[in-house]
Amino acid sequence: MILTTLSNLIHQTAFFNITIGNFIMIGVAFVFLYLAIKHGFEPLLLVPIAFGMLLVNIYPDIISEPYVDAAGISHAGGLLHYFYLMDEWSILPSLIFMGVGAMTDFGPLIANPISFLMGAAAQLGIYVAYFLAIFLGFNGKAAAAISIIGGADGPTSIFLCGKLGQTSLMGPIAVAAYSYMSLVPIIQPPIMKLFTTEEERKIKMGQLRPVSRLEKILFPIVITVVVCLILPTTAPLVGMLMLGNLFRECGVVKQLTETASNALMYIVVIFLGTSVGATTSAEAFLNVTTIKIVILGLVAFAFGTTGGVLLGKLLCVVTHGKINPLIGSAGVSAVPMAARVSQKVGAESDPTNFLLMHAMGPNVAGVIGTAVAAGTFMAVYGV
Repeated sequence: MILTTLSNLIHQTAFFNITIGNFIMIGVAFVFLYLAIKHGFEPLLLVPIAFGMLLVNIYPDIISEPYVDAAGISHAGGLLHYFYLMDEWSILPSLIFMGVGAMTDFGPLIANPISFLMGAAAQLGIYVAYFLAIFLGFNGKAAAAISIIGGADGPTSIFLCGKLGQTSLMGPIAVAAYSYMSLVPIIQPPIMKLFTTEEERKIKMGQLRPVSRLEKILFPIVITVVVCLILPTTAPLVGMLMLGNLFRECGVVKQLTETASNALMYIVVIFLGTSVGATTSAEAFLNVTTIKIVILGLVAFAFGTTGGVLLGKLLCVVTHGKINPLIGSAGVSAVPMAARVSQKVGAESDPTNFLLMHAMGPNVAGVIGTAVAAGTFMAVYGV
């Protein structure tokens, strides 16, 4: 009996169920943790994602669905299954947008409306990836869900996956989107330097005009009305983004601003990150489809950065050198990381050049642009 008990205990360990694929994914989780902790690549995202990845490849039942056994007894699902449902229902992505709105100053975009053009140009990668995905054999809805990775916007990628019924691809798409968001400081600078000259990178932009409190209050209201009237399906994302920003700018709901931008935001990031990581079991992740998605995401991201920079160069010519093309790269919407990269690359050419606030305009415009792109796909496919 003792031997039987010991044998049962040993067979209950993960060693008898874990596969080579699980070991590979555990290794990937360790790499993500290293990048987040050692190098500081978006640790708020990568740490929970990596830990969810680690958990699901050791104990797959942590994301299992509820079921009824042969005896008719109901069993609850795994812990992260319930977190994941909030991704599928678009709850967590929408709350993330509210937090981003509450944390972000839209003043640079209001002060320089031309930033909208650069934010729109940076969506080039989305449409390039969409047609390329169709060429590689994905159906229209899957191609649309994959292409949003080009906006470098994880919540929008998850949101569109759920709306288009592509939850089977949500894990690879979300991990690719958040990975590329984290790797913005590595991926973007070579592309930015390739398409700009040293003289262009040294361009100093004039100080932005002061933006009144009234403008800041009216902006989220007007954008919500205009965008949601044209594309009602964007309301969960654009509406929450603008609601968060209205909390920030109206000045009468300080408690709501602090909650949305701090406590609530961090709680949502924990839920979203761990549930996204938990979708990356070896069985679901290690396949040809995932490889295609990762490659398409990189292509989309590269074209998005290129589109923003090239329009920045055009505007530089049109304005006779008043716009530094580097700020166009911030239109990919990874707030505020992409804007910081524009500042860093500009400072490498001229340490006295301060582009951060100018880059925040295209950066915020990119967030709105990616949400509009998602809404466009939903309208095309009748969602």
